Amino acid sequence: MNKLTVVVGDYPHAQPLLDGAAAMDGCLVEPVEVKPVIGAYRRMIRDLEFDVCELAPVSYLMARQEGIPLTAVPVFLNRRFHHGDVQCAAHSGIRVPRDLEGRRIGVRAYSVSTGVWVRGVLCDEYGVDIDSITWVVDDDDHIEGRVPSNVERVTDGRSLGELLRGGEIDAALSGNAGTGRAGAPRAGWAAAADPEPGGGDGPYPLFPEAGTLAVDHYLRKGVYPLHSLIAVRAELVERDPGLPTALYAAFAESKRLHLGASPGWAAVDRLARQASAIGGDPVPYGIGVNEPSLNAMVRYSKEQGLLDAGFPADPRSLFAAGDYPDA
Repeated sequence: MNKLTVVVGDYPHAQPLLDGAAAMDGCLVEPVEVKPVIGAYRRMIRDLEFDVCELAPVSYLMARQEGIPLTAVPVFLNRRFHHGDVQCAAHSGIRVPRDLEGRRIGVRAYSVSTGVWVRGVLCDEYGVDIDSITWVVDDDDHIEGRVPSNVERVTDGRSLGELLRGGEIDAALSGNAGTGRAGAPRAGWAAAADPEPGGGDGPYPLFPEAGTLAVDHYLRKGVYPLHSLIAVRAELVERDPGLPTALYAAFAESKRLHLGASPGWAAVDRLARQASAIGGDPVPYGIGVNEPSLNAMVRYSKEQGLLDAGFPADPRSLFAAGDYPDA
């Protein structure tokens, strides 16, 4: 029986695959724990260290463009909305999205998926000239060499959270994409707390009604931001063309087993809230059901200089050949 080293984040809906309850014919899953899982992204892209690995979707697209021998199956373990991610410095005077023009905004690295989605929404929905903004980063991109001229690197070791609290940047993204950590992905880096929003001299949200705006955007556009996919070393698929279908089926079965053994999505509060907001599965798998999101992700990545204009636009071309019924 073939062994597959598999790295994914801490998702209850993936656990049945990792513990063997959702089995793959002819393959034995060998889980590899990497915390934070973002640290595995770089190791997979740069060293092909694992057989199967969760990846940030924008990093995967960039890896394909660079000819890195990876392919993927359309399993999207994590989804997020982003209107709530932009936090403004206490005395920045920012009140509406276009106030961000000409300002300095912190983001972990230019190509992080949250940054791509946030810039896309700001440009599409609110007419923000994102090229007029200086994007201040404190970490490397997984794939280097695509950073535009309006990106500035923090060089003195201070975190984006410190810069935001000190008013040295005008706004920043929150969580792992910005102020919720410092430096490169490493053990314990996610433990850093985001600056408290609101209240006196603390940062405040650009969109106070972020949840409502995010769901409205989803209902109008059908775009539900992707935050992970499952990448596979291409040589494994070349040797076994049936592997992508088997892997996809196992992840789909893992999700079904999780839902059958627990009270819906309550095990993950954020996904439970998203399920309630959109009235359906908060992590749908497959190409067809996710086509608007895939199209938006590719378009935003091109517009932001991360992908070449000639990068394939057909969502099906992004994945290994296989059978992927919506699941």
